[in-house]
Amino acid sequence: MAIEYGAEVVDKNGKFLGTVEYLIRNTWTGEISKFMVSGEALESDLFFTPEDIIKATDQKIGEI
Repeated sequence: MAIEYGAEVVDKNGKFLGTVEYLIRNTWTGEISKFMVSGEALESDLFFTPEDIIKATDQKIGEI
């Protein structure tokens, strides 16, 4: 799964949560282990793992 900086993140109801601002990678494998979502409507940044994602494209991550 390709997660890119600036990708839009929406919840399972299609509500916009924010954009991907930071990627945390496994130093051994290089795979993304977590990513940070930042947005104006959020009181604080959110962290997700790739296992939290149901559907994703390069520019949009959805159904978290």
